[in-house]
Amino acid sequence: MKKEFVVIGLGRFGGSIVRELVEQGMEVMAIDKFEDKVDEFSQIATHAVMADSTDEAALRSLGIRNFDHVIVAIGDDIQASILTTLMLKEIGVKKITVKAQNDYHEKVLERIGADKVVHPERDMGKRIAHNIVSNNVLDYLELSDEHSIVEIAANNLLIGNSIIELDIRAKYGINIVAIKRGDDIIVSPQANDVIQKGDILIVIGADNDINRFEKRVMQ
Repeated sequence: MKKEFVVIGLGRFGGSIVRELVEQGMEVMAIDKFEDKVDEFSQIATHAVMADSTDEAALRSLGIRNFDHVIVAIGDDIQASILTTLMLKEIGVKKITVKAQNDYHEKVLERIGADKVVHPERDMGKRIAHNIVSNNVLDYLELSDEHSIVEIAANNLLIGNSIIELDIRAKYGINIVAIKRGDDIIVSPQANDVIQKGDILIVIGADNDINRFEKRVMQ
């Protein structure tokens, strides 16, 4: 069953979300207060509407409470972001995700009831930093302030060893939750599974432990 989304704010971040959701076959209403942005996405989104998201009457007229999930991707206007989130809560939207500019903005959004707050620039910065520091780190996803999940390409120090021989959990406190091998994914690999050339390890753990593992093994 298709989910129905609204994306408010069609800048670089909001626009990329619209494109990805549409690509995944979802129904998407794209909203922006600037006509040129609405025109740009009129051929991409299911519906593209020019509206002021801080105007409660305008939001209600769009039937926004009937959508499954609203993403507030407003760029630099923190006041508009906060007011829009407040309006959406008042209207009774089921799930609201909001882009935050900074930690103070995040605290306000959480206090007024945003279901999820994202920092795309900060999070992307962390991912890029990990990729730069270690050539073997392919991707990095923050799960919380202290825990992450990381994709790591197996290097020569790992290849040919079984998981039990590497003993990564005891040495570093992290867990290999899956192995990507070509087109296959081995979920919850066994202790006697041997790491092969080309394997990508999906590792989960505390950031400090993952960093120790990267520095000692993955350089």
